[in-house]
Amino acid sequence: MKLSYVYILTDSKNQKLYIGITSNLIKRISEHKNHIIEGYTRRYNLDKLVYFEEFFDIKTAIKREKNLKGKLRKKKLELINSMNPDWIDLYEMLITESDLNFFIEERDKYLKLKQIQNIY
Repeated sequence: MKLSYVYILTDSKNQKLYIGITSNLIKRISEHKNHIIEGYTRRYNLDKLVYFEEFFDIKTAIKREKNLKGKLRKKKLELINSMNPDWIDLYEMLITESDLNFFIEERDKYLKLKQIQNIY
């Protein structure tokens, strides 16, 4: 089964946000970090992974990406801050797997709570 990912990137000053979707998160973030991908992320140097979610089917991932893109910036910041308050680059966790499970567990708890509260 192929997983899909929705992710949020920012710049070094945490000012701009980009929401994307991919089936290979490590490869895609590496492309952003090496400025291989043309467009908004390269123009504004958005290469810091601050949030991601994984999905078992691409249709659900696409729906989530559209949902997040439609949210106000305040809601996006709230989501990132709830899971990654220090805005660390999660890419390092992905490639080393250190503390990644903890992040995933905490993110999933938060998302379930928000789903129950019908906020996201």
